[in-house]
Amino acid sequence: MKTLLSVAAILVAVATVGFVSSPAPACTGITITPRDGSVIFARTLEFASDMQSNVLIVPRGQEYVGTAPGDKPGLRWTSKYGVVGTNAFGMPVTLDGLNEKGLHVGLFYFPGFAKYQDVPEEALSKTLAPWELGIYLLGTCADTAEAAAAAKSVFVGAAVQKDMGFVPPAHFIVTDAVGKSIVLEYVDGTLILRDNPLGVITNSPTFDWHLTNLSNYVSMTSKNIEKVDLAGKEIRGLGQGSGMLGLPGDFTPPSRFVRAVAFTQAALPVEKAQDGVLQAFHILNQFDIPKGSARGVEQGREVADYTQWTAAADLKNLRYYFRTYDNSRIRMVDLKTADFAAPAIKTVAMKGEEQIEDVTGSAR
Repeated sequence: MKTLLSVAAILVAVATVGFVSSPAPACTGITITPRDGSVIFARTLEFASDMQSNVLIVPRGQEYVGTAPGDKPGLRWTSKYGVVGTNAFGMPVTLDGLNEKGLHVGLFYFPGFAKYQDVPEEALSKTLAPWELGIYLLGTCADTAEAAAAAKSVFVGAAVQKDMGFVPPAHFIVTDAVGKSIVLEYVDGTLILRDNPLGVITNSPTFDWHLTNLSNYVSMTSKNIEKVDLAGKEIRGLGQGSGMLGLPGDFTPPSRFVRAVAFTQAALPVEKAQDGVLQAFHILNQFDIPKGSARGVEQGREVADYTQWTAAADLKNLRYYFRTYDNSRIRMVDLKTADFAAPAIKTVAMKGEEQIEDVTGSAR
C-alpha cells in the first residue's frame, strides 16, 4: 500500500506564509517513470485569454538576443541543441520544451511570489526576460546539472511582456533524461534552486511550501479503508476510493499539487514509454478545467481560466506529444526525425477542430 507518508520523509519543513487571492493560471506538471527507464514529463497550460500557442521546431544554430528590463538588449546566444516545444503569442521561445539531449524545461505561473533579480547596467549583456530562460537552457544545456549552472550564470530581470502588458511571474521545472528534476524560483530577487524528487509542480506559493503542505495528507492511500466497528455497529465505506477520502478537489495550486502527488504515487507501474505517455494524459484529465469552472475578476471584467493545451515529453525517446481544448486527439513531434539543421524555426499548428468518427457502419 503506497501512502503519502513515504513521500513525507523526504520533505523539507520550511513554510512560506501568504496566498494569492486574485485569479491566476492553473497549470499542473507531473512526472511518470515507466519500468523501461524512460522519463515522461507532462503538464497542462491554463489561462483565461488565448495564448495563441503553437509547437516550434527550433534548429541548432538559432541566434537569440535576450530582453533586459526597460526593453534593452540582453544576453546574446546561439542554440547548440535542437528544441521542440510550445510557444505563446508567436514568440520564438518555448513555454514548455524538450531538447535533443532529453532535457525538458517548463515555465509555470508564479503570481504573488516571483521577484526577479536587480540587474546592474554592467550586467545587461548577461540578462534574460523570464519567458526567455527556458529556451536559453534548452538550447545550451544537456542535463539538470548544466541547467543549474547556466541559470546561476545569468540574470533574469523584470522585463514587461508586450502581449501581456506586465512582467509575467514565473517559476520553472527542469527535468533530464535520467529523471533528475529541479525547480528554479526567483524570490526576493534571489535565484533559489531546489531538488524535486516528486517531479510535480503547480503554481504559488513557493515549492518548499507545497512540500510542507503534504504533511497534512500523510494518511492518504489508494487502498480502501477496512470496515470499522463503532459501539457494535459495523461501518463500511460507500464504494471505491475511501482511502482517498478528503483529497482536495478544487483548482487551487495547493490542492492540485496534493492531487498530482497522490495520483502519480498511486498510479500502477507501466512497462513502456508509450504506456507512460498515455498514463500521464489520463492523470492530467483530473486537472482539465472546462471553460467557466474557474472564474475571477480582473480589471473589472470576469475571466475564466481553462485548459488550453496539455503536453507530454518522452525524455528518453525524444518525442513531444500534445492535445488542445478544441482537439483532444494526441499528436506528436519526433525529435529524432525533426530537421534541426533547417535555416529557421518551423511551426506546427496546434489549432484544429475535434474530429468525431462515425462508426455506425462498422457494426457487425
